[in-house]
Amino acid sequence: MISTTLFPGRYVQGRSALSRLGGELARLGTRHFLICSPHPLEHLLPPVLPGVEQAGAVRTERFGRECTDQEIERLSGLAREFGAQTVTGMGGGKTLDAAKAVAARVGLPVVVVPTIASTDAPCSSVCVVYSPDGVFLRADVLPRNPDVVIVDTEVMARAPARFLVAGMGDALATWFEADSCRKGRGRNIAGDAGSMTALALARLCYETVRNFGLSARTACEAGVATPALERVVEANTLLSGLGFESGGLGAAHSIHNGLTALPAVRGLHHGEKVAFGVLASLFLTDAPMALVDEVYALCASLGLPTTFADLGLAGVSDQELLRVAEKSCAPGESIHNEPVEISPSLIQAALKAADAEGRRRVPADAGLCPSRSPLR
Repeated sequence: MISTTLFPGRYVQGRSALSRLGGELARLGTRHFLICSPHPLEHLLPPVLPGVEQAGAVRTERFGRECTDQEIERLSGLAREFGAQTVTGMGGGKTLDAAKAVAARVGLPVVVVPTIASTDAPCSSVCVVYSPDGVFLRADVLPRNPDVVIVDTEVMARAPARFLVAGMGDALATWFEADSCRKGRGRNIAGDAGSMTALALARLCYETVRNFGLSARTACEAGVATPALERVVEANTLLSGLGFESGGLGAAHSIHNGLTALPAVRGLHHGEKVAFGVLASLFLTDAPMALVDEVYALCASLGLPTTFADLGLAGVSDQELLRVAEKSCAPGESIHNEPVEISPSLIQAALKAADAEGRRRVPADAGLCPSRSPLR
């Protein structure tokens, strides 16, 4: 069996890494189209814009909130009109996915500048496309990974800690899903087997979040970039990106996609929903109780959701859960990489079991970690 491992062209991380943007763009062209989320456009880009302008002509455009087909088409038209030679995305995961899709559509190199460590989108060739209402539609696999990823950990440390925690929720899934693909001979994003390298990086991703996650959250709450925060930012961004793309996805991300069918969860971050998908996958795959204890305690300590109530779904009906389960099991979903029987009824049961375990543990977990904060 052939294995394929996918990497970005260059990954730059550290304090003041954003100052490298102009130099990295200069290597790739002389006309630069920048797609920015509102906050980076107003607060992070201005200090580095003179350096970017030294690299050539620049046009900036505000991202329209959702990575939709319509938004990708709009931005692609503007890039062509400008005669862009590079595309840069600056912001959160949806902004970055849109920039990657625009670059692929117009045939240009792409530079990715995440401003929050909330997802593993920056390093991957995957673009998740949503409806204008924020409902998951599909995940497109683009022809290439980003040419450059620039991660400024001072920027990450100044962002709300909830973003970092959500990124840990997304990273949490990396090892479990890659290991499921290994056991079930599931395919990775390239359509091949996961490599030994991908599995090792996925395992390191989980161990980094487990060992340094709470310390990194504390540093982020203080607004400082400590060694623990550096480690976790790398896990959330690079290790998780390499691990999921080259190791493969499983139940957790499919359950995330299913949860987007319920309007009540749309205010949650991607990684918060993925983390609950991990908990449900533990029951779906009959994980040993020692592992269940470890993962629930970790989620509770970080402030990730462990119950329906944490997701904003207190009182959710069986009919609604079945909608989630059916969307999670749709043809082509990564849940079919799991080495167990898959059906909507089994997914519904795993969701209910995950919530029940979370409710059972709340008093004990709250006592172990009084710093746990509500997500909503």
